[in-house]
Amino acid sequence: MRLLTAFMLCMLVVLLAGCQESTPVCPTPAASPVFLSLAPDQLPTPTPVSAPSTVLIGRKEVQVDKIVSGALCNGTWSGTVYVGCDVQVYPWQDEPIFLKDCQLEIDPLTVVYVAYHNNTAYYNGCSCHTGETPQP
Repeated sequence: MRLLTAFMLCMLVVLLAGCQESTPVCPTPAASPVFLSLAPDQLPTPTPVSAPSTVLIGRKEVQVDKIVSGALCNGTWSGTVYVGCDVQVYPWQDEPIFLKDCQLEIDPLTVVYVAYHNNTAYYNGCSCHTGETPQP
């Protein structure tokens, strides 16, 4: 009986440890976040990454084709893309559609990891931020 009780206590501790809230990937900004103020057509064209890079996601190193930092607008993404913590977006009022007027193209089958979403992988583009309905 004692062995069963000890086993159940150990299992309870393991379960409770797994249910803790995860630590955010991106630190909370010390000041107000920096938003883009230029119109999308005045933003510089981002320079492509010349070679794949490695990013630590969770406990695993993932090879990505592009790391996005700075202005999150304009460009073409394909392969595996990592959107870092230092991106800048347009401010929004009611809905987070800060990519609505951007010329951002995301090729089909692109995987986008977003640091601000705790490195969640997205497979259907960024339609929630453009206001468009994704094509099946």
